[in-house]
Amino acid sequence: MYSLRTPLSFRLTVLSTTLVGLTFAPTSLPGAEGTPAVKVVHLGNKGIQPQVVRDSQGAVHLVTYRGDPAAGDVWYARQEPGADGFGEFHKVNSQSGSAIAVGSIRGAQLALGKNGRPHVVWNGSGKAEPRGPGKYDSPLLYSRLNDAGTEFEPQRDVIGKAYVLDGGSSVAADPNGNVHVIWHAGSTGEENRRVWLARSEDEGKTFSPERSIDLKAEGACGCCGLKAGSDQAGNVYVLFRSAREKQNRDMTLLQSRDGGKSFSTATLGPWSITTCPMSSAAFAESEKQVVIAWETQGQIEFTRIDKQTGKPAKIVRVPGTGQPRRLPAVAVNEAADVLLAWTEGTGWQKGGDLAWQVFRANDRPVAKPAREKNVPVWSFAGVWSDASGGFGVVY
Repeated sequence: MYSLRTPLSFRLTVLSTTLVGLTFAPTSLPGAEGTPAVKVVHLGNKGIQPQVVRDSQGAVHLVTYRGDPAAGDVWYARQEPGADGFGEFHKVNSQSGSAIAVGSIRGAQLALGKNGRPHVVWNGSGKAEPRGPGKYDSPLLYSRLNDAGTEFEPQRDVIGKAYVLDGGSSVAADPNGNVHVIWHAGSTGEENRRVWLARSEDEGKTFSPERSIDLKAEGACGCCGLKAGSDQAGNVYVLFRSAREKQNRDMTLLQSRDGGKSFSTATLGPWSITTCPMSSAAFAESEKQVVIAWETQGQIEFTRIDKQTGKPAKIVRVPGTGQPRRLPAVAVNEAADVLLAWTEGTGWQKGGDLAWQVFRANDRPVAKPAREKNVPVWSFAGVWSDASGGFGVVY
C-alpha cells in the first residue's frame, strides 16, 4: 500500500496514485478586478458532507461520508500539489456503519496536525461501538493516520463521562502535536448542556479526561453543530450555539490563547429562537488571519480574527435575500480574500442549492453569488484556498 502522506512532510515515497474522477471545472476566472478563480469539484458517488483542509505543502485533504445516512462510513482522500484530482479513497472508521450523516451536522470533522497528519472525529451511529453505559450513550469516535502513513488507526471513543451527544463534534490540531476533540453533551435540558474538551499533547496517541470549557455555562443548542480550529501558533477557537434560558441561541466564540488550557467567551451572533435551527459553523486560517462563519436567522455571517491579538473585526453579513441560507463553509487566501459558501433550500431530508461569494480583503463582495444546483440530502460544500490564490469548492 502506498503512503497517504506527502513526501516532504513524512519522507515517504508515493508508489502510485489512483485518480477517482473528481476533476476541476472552472466556475469563475480572474477578471478586471483580479477576482480569484473558483473551481468546482463534483463528488458524484464518492460521498456527501465534504470536509477539506489544505496543508502547508499544498496538498488538499478531503473526508466524505458514504452509505446509509443513519449508519455509514467516513472516507479520506488527498490531492497532491499540482494534481488535477483526488487520489484513492481510504476508509477512516474501522467498524463499518459506525458514522452518521442525518441532520447534516453530525458527520466527520477533519483537522491537520503536526507534519500534516490527518485527525478525524465523528458522532457514532446507533450501532457504533464502544458504547457508554446509558440508553443514549453513542460514542464520540476518533481516528488518525498511523505513524507509517499507510492507513487510519482503529477508531476510539474519547468520551469518559460526558455522554448524550446530539449535535456534531469537532477537532482542532496544531503543528506542535496538540489535538483537541470538542463536543457538547448533557442530559438535563439544552440550557444545562456543556461544551467539553479532551486534549492530547502527543498527536492523538492519548487524551486527557474531558473537561468543560464554557465557563459561563449558558447551555448549548442540542442539535446544532460546533466548529473547532487551531492556528499555527496553537491558539484554539470554538464556535457553538448557546441555549441560555432555552431561547437565547447566540453564536458564541470560545477562544484559548494558551494552547487549550483556558478559554475566554464572546457572543458574536445573538439569536432569540425557541426551537433548534440545526445550524453549523466554519473555520479557516491564513498567515495573518483566522476567519469564522456561522448562520443567524437564515443568513450567513463571518468575521476575521487577528491572530496576534485575538480580537474579532466587524461582522459581515452576506448581501441579498432569498431562501434560508445554511451550512456555511469558508476559506481565506494569503491575500486575505475570503470565499464563503452556503446552501439554500436544504432541510430535514431535503437537498437544495449551493451558493458562494468571494469577498476582498476590505470585505467588499465581488460580483453576485455564484450558484449550482442539486446539493444532495444531508450534504453541503467544502472549500479551500489553493497555492495560486484561487479557491476550490467541492460538493
